Amino acid sequence: MNKSERLGLDNVGKLLLNFSIPAIIGMLVNALYNIVDRIYIGNIPNGIGAKALAGVGITLPIATIIMAFGMLVGIGSSTLISIKLGENNKEYAEKILGQALILDIIISILVSIVGLIFLTPLLKLFGAEGDNLFYAKEYIAIILGGSIFQNLGFGINNIIRSEGNPKIAMRTMVVGAILNIILDPIFIFDSIFNFKIGLGLGIKGAAIATIISSSVNTILVLHYFISKNSGSTLKIKKCHLSLAFKTSIDIFAIGLSPFAMQIANSVVVALYNKGLLTYGGNDAVAAMSIIASISTIIFMPIFGINQGVQPILGYNYGAKLFSRVKKAIKLAIISGITLASIGFIAVEFFPDILFRAFAKDAPNLIKLGSRGIRIDLIFLPLVGYQIVTSNYFQAIGKAKISIFLSFLRQVIVLIPLICILPKFFQLDGIWLSQPIADIAATIITSYFFIRDIKLINRTYTSSSVK
Repeated sequence: MNKSERLGLDNVGKLLLNFSIPAIIGMLVNALYNIVDRIYIGNIPNGIGAKALAGVGITLPIATIIMAFGMLVGIGSSTLISIKLGENNKEYAEKILGQALILDIIISILVSIVGLIFLTPLLKLFGAEGDNLFYAKEYIAIILGGSIFQNLGFGINNIIRSEGNPKIAMRTMVVGAILNIILDPIFIFDSIFNFKIGLGLGIKGAAIATIISSSVNTILVLHYFISKNSGSTLKIKKCHLSLAFKTSIDIFAIGLSPFAMQIANSVVVALYNKGLLTYGGNDAVAAMSIIASISTIIFMPIFGINQGVQPILGYNYGAKLFSRVKKAIKLAIISGITLASIGFIAVEFFPDILFRAFAKDAPNLIKLGSRGIRIDLIFLPLVGYQIVTSNYFQAIGKAKISIFLSFLRQVIVLIPLICILPKFFQLDGIWLSQPIADIAATIITSYFFIRDIKLINRTYTSSSVK
């Protein structure tokens, strides 16, 4: 019995634990790429840190767009591979793997070229000016140039997890993140612990360290699918390394939901930045950049639950083992709410401690951000539930519903709120936009989720759950 077949046979709770823990560790480690960058950047001396951090905040829409294309291919292909392995169609799963590799390379090159050509007008569109524009260009130009490594590493890593090897997926991410933590201070600062061993490249150094780390991660994940002794179920084959229209469409159909979510996020961040600059200035932009980092720490374990449950849901849905599907999503929901509740306690009771890690010498920034994060993340437990249940539709291949739910929280509800509320409540109106959107999205997502579970109960005979 190979590892993918265990997805339909082993105890569901044990499977979720075995897949989610490595995924959670991997996602947290992956989050360190950006979080460590921001901590180091925020502590660049001579008053540069806060300005540079605001510059990085301005670049978030572009960084989000880069990740969107990585998700389009990475999550689309990994979800489809899980379903095809559940259908015992290994040949087509390998075709998807090859197609994902080619698509990642082509799309990343195009994104890099277009992004670098139009970099200055894009940054100005997102609100950059003066010092913000200078630091934003220094950072994101390097990230754009190396985006191929970020997207390949992310996409292929997801496929490793989907074929039943979550621990290997975690290890490759850990190696890259640890390397980034080591390289960051060397590239950013002139001296480390009073030793003149740093390169002193400032914000550029943070970007270079990130790309070097991503390239190492990419080499490791590609080696896994090329090496004969890696234990992989699937292999990269030359016959599959050419564009196939139907396979690409299949990948995009499923990957369109997370892609849409990320593109929506880029629009939201751009609108946030414009409002923050208007009502709170550079400190407000820097505060939102820190809030985004703290949110990442909180949400990554929940995304890890999603990544862990995705192959279980996809395989068992493809194999028509629907009682196992229900068991898996129930456990995932409980886990997501629990993790979100822990984050809620941290941001509501200890926000100033969290902010000092990023900007210890900026008291106004700490005060402003502490208030903002308390409001912005007030409904975290609900968000934990909403993230897991909306992911359910993506995992079982119901792309249309998943796309709608992705747009719901970040576009249909949130964008109008960001535009309207600040006119009445100024800066607090910006902070209030997200929690109101969270409530609306949770209610509507629950309707679709409950309806789908009832449909399964009516249509199919449940299989026994171990």
